[in-house]
Amino acid sequence: MEITQCLHAAIIVSELERAEHFYGIVLGLSKVERVLKFPGAWYQVGDFQIHLIVASDIPSAQINSEKLGRSGHIAFSVTNLEAAKEGLIAHGCSIQMSASGRAALFTQDPDGNIIELSE
Repeated sequence: MEITQCLHAAIIVSELERAEHFYGIVLGLSKVERVLKFPGAWYQVGDFQIHLIVASDIPSAQINSEKLGRSGHIAFSVTNLEAAKEGLIAHGCSIQMSASGRAALFTQDPDGNIIELSE
């Protein structure tokens, strides 16, 4: 087997409108068309997609609240970490700087899914 590319990540959300606000407005991702009939939304990030899938019961995950980076998460590269930090704070999102000291921060979407932004 030879894996050549990562195509998408599926993220379970409880309220599509709230999740679309976070991924589309707060993170500024571009929404793309999807033809599937079940509730959800897709966002494009370069050659990669984020698939939001609506579920009424979201499975709980073990989250290391002291160090979010040691929990399951999805990471995005940003060109300006300070601007990203300011944007998240302006939208009322809590942030946690990387415990490693590198130029990265962690936040959570409205359902608690962890997002890393790294410069």
